[in-house]
Amino acid sequence: MTRFFLLRHGETEWNRDGNKYCGRTDVSLSEQGIKQAEASAKALKHVKFHAVFSSTLVRASATAAIISKEFGLPVIEDQRLVEIDFGKWEGKTVQMIEREHKDSWTDWLTNPAECFAGETGESASQVYNRIQSFFEEVSKTYPDKNALVVAHNTVNRIAATQWFGLPFSHYRKIKMDNTGVSIIEYYGKGKASIIQWNSILHLL
Repeated sequence: MTRFFLLRHGETEWNRDGNKYCGRTDVSLSEQGIKQAEASAKALKHVKFHAVFSSTLVRASATAAIISKEFGLPVIEDQRLVEIDFGKWEGKTVQMIEREHKDSWTDWLTNPAECFAGETGESASQVYNRIQSFFEEVSKTYPDKNALVVAHNTVNRIAATQWFGLPFSHYRKIKMDNTGVSIIEYYGKGKASIIQWNSILHLL
């Protein structure tokens, strides 16, 4: 078993500006996002981490870098942790997507396992397969260890649907705030126990 401390990155200007879909767009942390990462570092300082991982996108890697300073560990960036490719929805709010891409949005909400986000992006199945590959590999490399992982809202929630035993279409019912801390005990082959989900006590 490997214990993963899974976080969403800190706030970006796009999150603040109507919660625009960032996806693969490489948006930096806002001032508030930096403060959230610093608060996370203080909240987690008592944990003995053996490795720190992040998405290659700067909003995640910057969050991880701020937190990892507390432990003196390097940040290992992994492409499998990047946010879902939102295709034509990048940079748009949900309200804009519902108005401009009504049919593809409806298809996505109904069957994200097979439909592609933003018409030209990824399916939930594709996202899950790559993040599942990451958890499998790290759990074999760090058995009985603690690993910090900083990734993204949709990627994390799609993975969580499977840990909760839910269909992919339920992912939007799972809440994940910027730097919300979740703890997962991962046993391999997709088997996991969720110890804590989306704790934001460090932000209050």
